[in-house]
Amino acid sequence: MSEAKLVGEREQAIHFLRSGYQVKDVASALRRSASWVRKWRERYAQDGWAGLQSQSRAPCHNSRQTLPEVEQAVRRIRSELEAAQDAPDQLHYIGPRAIQCRLEGEGLPPPSVPSIERILRRAGMTHARQGKAEVHYPHLHPTQPHHLCQVDIVPCFIAGKQSVACYNAIDVVSRYPTGRPYVQKRAEDSANFLIHVWQTLGIPTYTQMDNESCFSGGYTHAGVLGRVLRLGLYVGTEIVFSPIRHPESNSSVERFHQDYTEHVWRTTTYTALEQVEPQSARFMNAFRLRRDHSALAGRSPQECHFQSLPRLLADDFKLPEHLPLTEGRVHFMRLSHDHSVSLLNLAWQVPRAEPRQGVWATLAFTRRGATLRVFDAAPDAKHRSCLARFPFPVHEPILALRPVSLAQEQHDVLMVDSVVKVLSLDTMS
Repeated sequence: MSEAKLVGEREQAIHFLRSGYQVKDVASALRRSASWVRKWRERYAQDGWAGLQSQSRAPCHNSRQTLPEVEQAVRRIRSELEAAQDAPDQLHYIGPRAIQCRLEGEGLPPPSVPSIERILRRAGMTHARQGKAEVHYPHLHPTQPHHLCQVDIVPCFIAGKQSVACYNAIDVVSRYPTGRPYVQKRAEDSANFLIHVWQTLGIPTYTQMDNESCFSGGYTHAGVLGRVLRLGLYVGTEIVFSPIRHPESNSSVERFHQDYTEHVWRTTTYTALEQVEPQSARFMNAFRLRRDHSALAGRSPQECHFQSLPRLLADDFKLPEHLPLTEGRVHFMRLSHDHSVSLLNLAWQVPRAEPRQGVWATLAFTRRGATLRVFDAAPDAKHRSCLARFPFPVHEPILALRPVSLAQEQHDVLMVDSVVKVLSLDTMS
């Protein structure tokens, strides 16, 4: 019997036991001895599902103790990540999860997040968290699919030290996701991923992301209107930039990152980028078809997302070499400091904003020019006030928005494809 079938039989035994069946009943059903059932019950109790493999993965040392070489590696990797933090071509993550990924890539057993935090504290490589008053940021309240899609990047590592920028996106209401890994996180990579998002999930009303330079256009030029911002205008979605250093505002995609890293990166060690895509595709397909999302009332993300027809960007859409400015809107969730709001590397005085007040800024482009307005609430709020209005400097023509080529006929293809994926999931596992 193959290893896969052996493990499957052991898992079936555990399923029976956890359902309440007695050892003798499980043994009879599987035509195994009672001692065999007890053996794998004990393995499962000790090591979980990994203990059902033929060769136990149980550590040969006390699980509460971290090997000295692993502790040294934690400190070294933290130091290396800090050194690379400001490099434009590197991922700016130095926390325990980034360290875990690097350890796995180097073939070392990663300690838990609390253990890594203790190691770093003992080494004096952490800084005490400063207490700060909670800030309420205006935010959208989507109730239907295709209204708000969140996009973000999670860092992972292959072949020891090679960083991978794993872009993920998810529809906030339907929970329908997609993702792709890239070697770098350049503006070009971000634009290509967004095109993939709009071809897969459709073009939503709002596309939300953080303020990394690959999205925002960088931190050098005042009034920068970067490639991603222009692309959003060009295809007809409204880009929303989250508050700076406030991942809670991107909570849907941040939560999805956890599932993604657990199922794609914790289960397999990769030595090349091209090895990631098959496992990632399998996970995405399974996630889209699951029915245990508490907010979806027993429906899968696939069913919820395609209950109404999305505006899918055509498969043959090509990223223009030069992206013009077109009519549309871009939004910024920002914090008022001393009655001043900063965005696109410019500071704007907003006397009516309270200190440390979260505000919503909208930059509107029309054929006549660009205007920046600062509000105390998001666009879908029942009541909101405009706190300030400014002309925004634009030194090029703003073109009329022309509808991009859509592929609405893909809806039927996707629905048929979902059935194929359901049938193929077992063969892919």
